[in-house]
Amino acid sequence: MPLLHIRLDDLRGPEIRALLEEHLADMRRISPPESVHALDLDALRRPEISFWTVWAGGELLGCGALKQLDSRHGEIKSMRTAAAHRGKGVARAVLAHAVDEAVRRGYGRLSLETGSQPDFEPARRLYSSFGFTFCGPFADYAEDPNSVFMTRALPAAPVPGDPK
Repeated sequence: MPLLHIRLDDLRGPEIRALLEEHLADMRRISPPESVHALDLDALRRPEISFWTVWAGGELLGCGALKQLDSRHGEIKSMRTAAAHRGKGVARAVLAHAVDEAVRRGYGRLSLETGSQPDFEPARRLYSSFGFTFCGPFADYAEDPNSVFMTRALPAAPVPGDPK
């Protein structure tokens, strides 16, 4: 796998538009309409959302976002790996980046919603490997048999100049 480059994205490029259209279509194929919580381009451009894309050799490999719910709580959103690059560590890299950013911002908690269907098992395994555990609905979510909610506490951000 070539070196991955993760960058903050303005969501204007045709590559990301195509990947997000694929993501939304896939979510609509797997889940009933009322259980699709994936965000479209306009929603991802909101100021409380930071959106990153993962590139290698000029090719878009995946994406992910971090939404600020409040000053101490963030949410992972829009995790997607292009079909041709699944199983190569793309999602792991962008999730690690988002978790690091959440710690840097001083969030005490990071949560997410994903599907309960078998198609989402690889995602649930990935999140579990990062210390996310199952929880109830958070923010504006409601109980839904098609959704799984996960959360994890975050360590305090290091204080600059602190020798610890």
